Amino acid sequence: MPYLELMVNIQVGAEILGKPEAYITTSITYNKTLTFAGTLDPAFALTIISLGNLSAEKNERYSAALAQFFKDKLGIASDRGYINFHDPGNGYLGFKGTTFATIFGKA
Repeated sequence: MPYLELMVNIQVGAEILGKPEAYITTSITYNKTLTFAGTLDPAFALTIISLGNLSAEKNERYSAALAQFFKDKLGIASDRGYINFHDPGNGYLGFKGTTFATIFGKA
């Protein structure tokens, strides 16, 4: 159920993330006024919400891979934005009229 929300100040298409829509929700927002460190140079703000697969060790790997993606595919340097990793917990994410705590049978 990962959710990725990416805000950039350069235009990109949703297909860039290359993930099947059946598993991941994405929101890509073009915001020409997005600033970072006081400039309008290419920048990003990324929020990743995912249940059960975020940790300090994994987030290091995700961050490195995403930094490479931003550089190679979008031309944005890794020092031009932040990545916010968030695992809300099974009881705090709803789906199909219930929560994942109920779906997975645990809190």
